[in-house]
Amino acid sequence: MSGLSAVVVNYNAATLLADCVRSLRAEGVEDVVVVDNSSSDDSAAVLAAADPDARWVPTGGNLGFGGGANRGAAVTAPDAHLLVCNPDITLEPGSVKALLGALEAEPGVGIVGARIENPDGTVYPSPRVFPGMLDAMGHALVGLFKPDNQFTRRYRMLDVDRSVYAGDVDWVSGSCFLARREAWDQLGGFDDSYFMYAEDLDLCWRAHKLGWRVAFEPGARAVHVQGHSTDQRAYRMIVEHHRSLWKFTWRTTTGWRRALLPVVAAGLALRAAVACGQRAMLGVRAR
Repeated sequence: MSGLSAVVVNYNAATLLADCVRSLRAEGVEDVVVVDNSSSDDSAAVLAAADPDARWVPTGGNLGFGGGANRGAAVTAPDAHLLVCNPDITLEPGSVKALLGALEAEPGVGIVGARIENPDGTVYPSPRVFPGMLDAMGHALVGLFKPDNQFTRRYRMLDVDRSVYAGDVDWVSGSCFLARREAWDQLGGFDDSYFMYAEDLDLCWRAHKLGWRVAFEPGARAVHVQGHSTDQRAYRMIVEHHRSLWKFTWRTTTGWRRALLPVVAAGLALRAAVACGQRAMLGVRAR
């Protein structure tokens, strides 16, 4: 499939990487770039054995997801659309065709997200809205103890049937999406100051600011094994998650709402502490 390059950002995902690349090849993707964020497993050997034609781009350090994707995009053809993927996803048949169809049918669409499914067949909330401050705080705090709350439902579009809804959304998950090359170049790719999390939120927010539309295409389906890489550094990832949320909030909050930023900062700090405590409890229970 010419005119398209896949960029897979890898970190210690050797057990899943080969399946990801095989699913891309089955979809007709000719140019596959695997960017490696200094893995300590045998990812390089696994990829070489599974697909010697895939391009291996070592970063020499852990640049995070956005930084890795930017590094991969830089070595692709300058006119190629970019399919950005996690290494722990596999594409279902027809997914790349569906993403390209959605992109090519609407010249104003800059980013198209796939329908993300968990291995058990449940649907992950990939398309989301930009939450107002009330919904953001409600989701962040209430969601820790009551996941099915009104704030989270609005933010994650849980009352929308993601098996049939196709169209414009505020933002989509970065685990599998297709970016129009013109839009990607105008945006300068991801803001790689986000190490992990919210880089996809930020990318789509900036796309809207530049006049690009963001779309969701349920005909493109990707099965995602959640947290394979991030679970290896669970507490650091919790901290990075909340750090990224704070960065995005600081960047996008305007007017009188900036007076509430100290409250948001305190809430995020509390949420991070509770999340770490919950993680520790899960570890105790597992032993």
